[in-house]
Amino acid sequence: MPKINVYLPDDLAEAVKEAGVPVSAVCQRALELAVRRVTTIRETPLADLDDEPTGALAHFTARTRTVLKPAVERAREAGAPRMGTEHLLGAMVDEGTNLALHVLRAMEIEPEQVGRDLARRQSEAQGTDPTDSDPRRFDGPAANAMELAVTEAISLGHNYIGCEHVLLGLVAEPDGVAGPPCSPQSWTPAPEASCWKEPVRATSLSASSRRSAS
Repeated sequence: MPKINVYLPDDLAEAVKEAGVPVSAVCQRALELAVRRVTTIRETPLADLDDEPTGALAHFTARTRTVLKPAVERAREAGAPRMGTEHLLGAMVDEGTNLALHVLRAMEIEPEQVGRDLARRQSEAQGTDPTDSDPRRFDGPAANAMELAVTEAISLGHNYIGCEHVLLGLVAEPDGVAGPPCSPQSWTPAPEASCWKEPVRATSLSASSRRSAS
């Protein structure tokens, strides 16, 4: 049976040892669920996003679905066989009002700079075989990013998937054309994915407070 190494932070590894958690069984079950969710996301065509979402997209917010529509159009206009991370990130930047952009600014990254960097990366990216082309479906990295978005939302205690969670998924997914958003000051990748959670948490709380007050 093939083996997969799992690397944990020192404090978590110590806690797992002390608690006697059956790591192999837990990881196998978690991976089975992750594979199932990623496969479902990857195989789900984004049909009429104005309708009430079902299945893999059931918990996506209206704003997230609003972003997915131009992402599909971006992929179609680019002649891409599938929607990629670059189309998701570009659509979020263009939408202009979603919480992901507030998170970027909290990390001292300007969305406009992200858009320019994304355009550069797209021009450098190699084309792919258009066999079985359907830009309403996610490509591999984009499906993984959406799965990570779901995971991050759950870890934050949120029962919905907003653009801020999709941004976390894009940051954590290294293989897509979008890549992690970059800091214009140093033109180096922004801090690791775990550093983005607090800005997401704070931005979500602020938005929730504004909705409650209105």
